[in-house]
This record gives sequence, C-alpha cells and structure tokens, in this order.
Amino acid sequence: MLLAVPTQYQPADFLPIVVQFILAVAFVAFSMVASHLLGPRRKSRVKDEAFECGIESVGNARTPISVKYFLTAILFVLFDVEVIFMYPWAVNFRALGSTGFIQMIVFLALLMAGFAYVIKKGVLRWNEAR
Repeated sequence: MLLAVPTQYQPADFLPIVVQFILAVAFVAFSMVASHLLGPRRKSRVKDEAFECGIESVGNARTPISVKYFLTAILFVLFDVEVIFMYPWAVNFRALGSTGFIQMIVFLALLMAGFAYVIKKGVLRWNEAR
C-alpha cells in the first residue's frame, strides 16, 4: 500500500503558470497596441453616431419598464440553473441508487413549491393589473 507523502511546493514550481500568465497579458497588450497603430483612422459624423441595429433611436432611453419583465427574466434564469443540476444526476442515476432518487424527488418538490409560489403571487400574469 502506498502512503501519500506530503509535498512541499517551491516557488520555482509555479514558474510555468507565471510565465503563461505573463505571455497572455503580453499578447493582449501587443494586440491592442498593434491594432491601434496599424488600424485605419477614419473619423466621420456618421461613424461616431450611436446606433443599434441600424435603427434610428426614438424617444428617451430612460422610459420606465415594467417590473414583470425583470421578474420573468430572473425566474427564467433561476429555474434554468436549477434544471442544470439535473444533468449530473441523470448521468449518474444508476450509481446514486435509491438515495439519489429520493434526494432528486426532494429537490423537485422544492422546485415545484417555488414554482407554485410564483404562480400564486401572479408574477407570470401579464394581462392583469395588480
């Protein structure tokens, strides 16, 4: 039986990491300086205008947006991230056995309880005014 021997790292052991970091920063700096020096400099009124998708901007950018839009976006991200946790469980389903199955049932129950709460609060109802 082999015993784990504690290893003491020396500063020289981290040299490859430091060199790679320095090379990455140098490459970024070189690319930015080279594109600034070699790139074209064509300034015009049309080029300096702010645009989005070629559509002329109309109105004030500070118009209020409904909170329901943000709630829907946050809920989508929340439930989407929770579903991501199901993939590793599905891959290791047989290895986890009945304990893993029960844990996933509890997880899904909590997920559905949160979804029921959201529906009860009416967050997903867009046509009705609260």
